[in-house]
Amino acid sequence: MRYGVIAKAFQGYDIIGDVHGCSNTLELLLQRLGYSRRDGVYRHRRRQAIFVGDVVDRGPRIREALHLVYDMVEGGAAQMVMGNHEYNALGYTTPGPPGSGHAYLREHNERHNRLIAETLEQFANYPEDWRGFLDWFLTLPLFLEEQVERQSFRVVHACWDATLIETYRERFADNRVDRDFVIASMEKDSFAGQVMDRLTRGTDMRIPGGGVMHSRDGYQRHFFRTKFWAQDPQTYRDVAFQPDPLPDDIADRPISRADRAKLLTYGATEPPLFVGHYWLQGRPRPIRPNIACLDYSAVKYGRLVAYRYDGESQLRTDKFVWVYVDPPQWSQEV
Repeated sequence: MRYGVIAKAFQGYDIIGDVHGCSNTLELLLQRLGYSRRDGVYRHRRRQAIFVGDVVDRGPRIREALHLVYDMVEGGAAQMVMGNHEYNALGYTTPGPPGSGHAYLREHNERHNRLIAETLEQFANYPEDWRGFLDWFLTLPLFLEEQVERQSFRVVHACWDATLIETYRERFADNRVDRDFVIASMEKDSFAGQVMDRLTRGTDMRIPGGGVMHSRDGYQRHFFRTKFWAQDPQTYRDVAFQPDPLPDDIADRPISRADRAKLLTYGATEPPLFVGHYWLQGRPRPIRPNIACLDYSAVKYGRLVAYRYDGESQLRTDKFVWVYVDPPQWSQEV
């Protein structure tokens, strides 16, 4: 595999949500956006696609989806930021350093095995392909800042933490990681660990009072995802942001002073920001005038969603484009 990107000026960008192996649905979405295959690569004459990450895992056509996205990125028709599932794959397959006591950076436990099971199964007969994609994951940027006309915009998989990103830029030459950085991120309290966790997984908070919630995937959770854009939140319900709701007795508690101090805020005057990761449902719309989440649970029979960005400072509901994914379509090899 080669990793060159053709430099080209684009009139607009189409930011696309978490694909998770739904390659046929992705083709339908690209066609709806005006992309067509030329020399084997989906291209638009005036626009570029940007994928928010999480192309791997869960879906029925992971290998095909990766080839489609990789070919677009390689051909200059797209960019892609690293999602937590690409990061997880790197950790799952990278041996732990000598003396670490870990066979792999990401433990091969029941939950982690289950999350990557479909990917490993679909690549079982294509080991060279899989090794090539793992190498490619290491070249993916963690975040992007692009510009249309004079308006900048940002893309990250889960959370834009300005302090961490600025520190990262001061320490490193670009917005990409290397294998040493991924290995260093095994230590969760290290700078590398904080960067990878925050940018690819978002913000979270321990359930107050040592509480436990039982998620729909069968696991007990001691932490819950939080909004990094909440305006003057008063209760834990105001900052919770995940498919599994907090128990009512916890959700309605006032946020403690200590927890409030840990909250991250993306300001209303910051450039438009696009993320994935959060398994939204319903009709796509901005979650704030300058923030859009594009993960609408495609692999859970939701929508595969894109936003057509043309330089507006305030995001608009009518700029979302999507393809439905329902069970009958799934059975037809979405």
